[in-house]
Amino acid sequence: MKIIYQIKTTENGILSVLFTLSLMLYCMPGFTQTAYITNYYDNTVSVIDVASNMVSSTLSVGSGPTAVAVSPDGSKVYVSDWPGDDVNVINTSTNTVSATITEGSSHRGIAVSPDGLSLYVTNRYDYTVSVINTTNNIVTDTITVGKQPEGIAVSFDGSKVYVANQGSNTVSVINTTTNTVLATISVGSYPEGICISPDGLWVYVANYAGKSVSVINANTNKVSATISVGKYSRGIAISPDGLKVYVANYGDNTVSVINTSSNTVSATVTVGAGPHGVCVSPDGSMLYVVNSNDNTISVINTATNTVSTSVTVGSTPSLFGNFISTYSKTITEIASNNIKPDISIYPNPATTSLTISFPATNPETISLELYNWLGQSVKQLSMAHCQSPIVLDIAELPNGIYFLSVKGKDKMRIEKIIKRE
Repeated sequence: MKIIYQIKTTENGILSVLFTLSLMLYCMPGFTQTAYITNYYDNTVSVIDVASNMVSSTLSVGSGPTAVAVSPDGSKVYVSDWPGDDVNVINTSTNTVSATITEGSSHRGIAVSPDGLSLYVTNRYDYTVSVINTTNNIVTDTITVGKQPEGIAVSFDGSKVYVANQGSNTVSVINTTTNTVLATISVGSYPEGICISPDGLWVYVANYAGKSVSVINANTNKVSATISVGKYSRGIAISPDGLKVYVANYGDNTVSVINTSSNTVSATVTVGAGPHGVCVSPDGSMLYVVNSNDNTISVINTATNTVSTSVTVGSTPSLFGNFISTYSKTITEIASNNIKPDISIYPNPATTSLTISFPATNPETISLELYNWLGQSVKQLSMAHCQSPIVLDIAELPNGIYFLSVKGKDKMRIEKIIKRE
């Protein structure tokens, strides 16, 4: 049997991610969630145990640490320096810097691919994005984008990278197969933060000077809506079910909560001073807000839109990045020989049920198992000589990200599922 990564994500992240905040959440073996906060003037990273919301350790990292990206398996944390030329690699098992990659100039955003093999770094004054092979930490390509690139996000299937270019008020769309720019999209004034919906259909861009969020249709590469938010919007993140987008408004110490169904602001939450980055916990229950001007993290309960606690970190956590690893190592390490090509799983996102369709009656015993983001089994079904299609009831499950395992004889397919209302 061969161990391979079948599940696609991203971060915040996120992803991702994505841009704006160097608060990175990920699931370690045993489902420990850890946040890494870069403290710009301390040249340190605060490591927070999310379960207790306490700083467990403080690491010395580079000069002017700014952006963070966590590898999908949670084994590495990538930290870029501003305005330096280094990317520091933290081994999460030892919480020490295991490597330093020198490349580009004046890094801002940083994001890792869903398979963990490629790292993308924006170079503000070079007007480029560096592509780094994470196996050997070597720069494999440099892509010219717009002026003063900041936020960066990788699509959940890894096929595209989106870059917010502050100096040209555009977003560059990169084809990751060819490492070329396939589209340039005009957005609001001074774009910074950027994130992608879990289904890959929408891209959200926080416009710092525009006091707005541009909503891009990923199929047409055109702005379909513009949403007014608070003053000096910087960080941006999306909930795991794709129903809410959170925007850090640096100028008025608030977070705007956007309903993605209506593209309207449904709530505004007052947080600490100078909110810069935002990140949603993998289960969607908590939002972490990095406050640059009072050296704190505001933790928001997303059900009530209220601040539940505040965590003190180092000096001036002026953060970029919004990558969230939304699944556990239990889920990502799947033993499989190959992916069964003749199965259709729909709809996705789903609301009440999932349909698994085969071309014809399948002579094999088919086993279905649905896991939540922690790797916990929440649904099972086994059928011998099954008749297509199979319908799996998920109406009672909470909204969020799940992983459906479809197993036949010597074959397996894993599919990421979005459950939403």
